[in-house]
Amino acid sequence: MEIILLERVDKLGKLGDVVKVKPGYARNYLLPTGKALRANKANLEKFEAERADRESRNAEARSAAEGTMKNMDGLSVVLVRAASEMGQLFGSVSAKDIAEAVAEAGHDIDKRQVVMDKALKTLGLFSVKINLHAEVQVEVIVNIARSAEEAKTQAETGAAIVANDFDEEEAVAETAALVAEETTQTAEAEAETADAEADEEATS
Repeated sequence: MEIILLERVDKLGKLGDVVKVKPGYARNYLLPTGKALRANKANLEKFEAERADRESRNAEARSAAEGTMKNMDGLSVVLVRAASEMGQLFGSVSAKDIAEAVAEAGHDIDKRQVVMDKALKTLGLFSVKINLHAEVQVEVIVNIARSAEEAKTQAETGAAIVANDFDEEEAVAETAALVAEETTQTAEAEAETADAEADEEATS
């Protein structure tokens, strides 16, 4: 099926392009969402009559989106969730959750603008794209942690806090304690030997 794009669509083209797509893709997505028109004679004439106005409105919307993108540059949002020791969430983080977190940070977006293939189900730092306009995207860091304190640590280390991390820290601490204990015992044994030798010399 041939369609006229009313905005830029990834892997298809830009505003005003006439392209061929699968009928199902056009009927189920492009046409009902207002991203395209059927490329018949009447629609082609209508589009050409409205082209200048559409291009002007698109440019204004793109400019506004670029301003929002600058304001959101470097944005990181924290989502506190219950999780297992291995970092598996008891539930998941959806596009709706992320949109709400971004909105709380002062940037009003809709969940449909959040680009996600699937929900997030583990602790950690995730780079998530937000569609601000058909031609403008911004990346937001989503920090999923058990608490605000753990989120801060994750942001500093760049990694999720899971059981393995605690086990490793405990192992290092235990090793250090054993080394210290062995050093102390060795020093005490050497001191006892020296005292014994001194006593032996004094009595001989």
